Amino acid sequence: MAMNLPLTETSATETSAKEDAPSDRTTEAIRRVLAGGRRGRWTFLLFAGPAVISSIAYMDPGNFATNIQAGSKYGYTLLWVVLLANLVAMVFQGLSAKLGIVTNQNLAEVCRDNFPKPVVWGMWVVGEISAMATDLAEFLGGAIGLSILFGLPLIVGMAITAVVTYAILLFERAGYRAMELIIGAMVGIIGLCYLIEVFVAPVDWSAAFLGMITPRLPDAEALTISVGIIGATVMPHAIYLHSGLTQHRASARNARERRILLRYSNREVVIALAVAGLVNMAMVMMASAAFHQGHSDVGEIEQAYKTLIPLLGVGAAWVFLVSLIASGISSSVVGTMAGQLIMQGFVGFRIPLWVRRAITMVPAFAVVAVGANATEALVISQVILSLALPVPMIALVWFTGRRDIMGEHANGKVLQSFAIAGAVVVSVLNVVLLMQTFGMLNGWA
Repeated sequence: MAMNLPLTETSATETSAKEDAPSDRTTEAIRRVLAGGRRGRWTFLLFAGPAVISSIAYMDPGNFATNIQAGSKYGYTLLWVVLLANLVAMVFQGLSAKLGIVTNQNLAEVCRDNFPKPVVWGMWVVGEISAMATDLAEFLGGAIGLSILFGLPLIVGMAITAVVTYAILLFERAGYRAMELIIGAMVGIIGLCYLIEVFVAPVDWSAAFLGMITPRLPDAEALTISVGIIGATVMPHAIYLHSGLTQHRASARNARERRILLRYSNREVVIALAVAGLVNMAMVMMASAAFHQGHSDVGEIEQAYKTLIPLLGVGAAWVFLVSLIASGISSSVVGTMAGQLIMQGFVGFRIPLWVRRAITMVPAFAVVAVGANATEALVISQVILSLALPVPMIALVWFTGRRDIMGEHANGKVLQSFAIAGAVVVSVLNVVLLMQTFGMLNGWA
């Protein structure tokens, strides 16, 4: 088995020594539950954390960009894409967590141990590209929100986002529980903001329900946005990260404890991803209710803010920006954690946290420096992520279906079928997108 290293800059021994009391107490309480200790009403909260952190990747600024475009241009029509993407996300985040719990390795490490070196290096390159595309969306999102809310130049907003992100990442040294609580608070802020938006916006609930259950792609642009939604919802770095997050908590000492961990993990995945899915649907519904009739050309975050003011009021516009800032900062933190794990898992070496942070920030600052359209860059980043997505998806399906790796926890026929179907759907959509991009589907509508 590969050596499991922590995501921070310290060694495993140093990290253990520096863990704060909340992490220590959580680990001890989990151990007591696994050993057959008494379980109470709040026992589930002890096991909550990995899926909560991973779920922030499903509410990042890329989702804001693609969901605003989907809602403003197509109303509630593409809600079924959001629902489908979220169901696929639940399956793959669950598989990622299971791989980490059963093998005590993350996905990148399992790939390194089982694939030839050229394949491993290729997967690492794709993983790094997806990490950079992720950071592009996250940094731009947070910076746009700060820029509009406080009237700052976009480049200044990016600098503030960078500083705040790095400051939060330093809490990783205090133990896993500190980071879980911080990211959990951010998830709560984003969820509350969109709960408010849905009640403020005049949502047509019957049309929204119809959009969720009626698969339809009106034209080629709807396909592009749909692939962007999938790229923004099912995230490559989140698939890698979730398997690593389970390594920093109490590990199973026998088959019975492993089954308990898996049971709690599956529950957390369903709950955390359901919340993320509801937030994404709320984004589309808000954009549809506010912009589709009379403002269907609204496709940029700045436009959305300015248009919301006369339609729903300054309060609604500010709530929108607060959720965007929380999303940008928290997802940037999670993206850096994932990037470090990807490099560490695939190639076995690591770099200082500030260097990792700087490398993935370069594309975002370059986009701003050349004056590119920020929202268009966000959408393009999500398409890049969608193109990178089949790599970890296929690897995860392959490994979790193998009994020599997973033992009794290898995927059953039904689960394996769903996982393969999800990977195939994403791959086919990517092929269609490439054909459309190179003009091979010009006559399709």
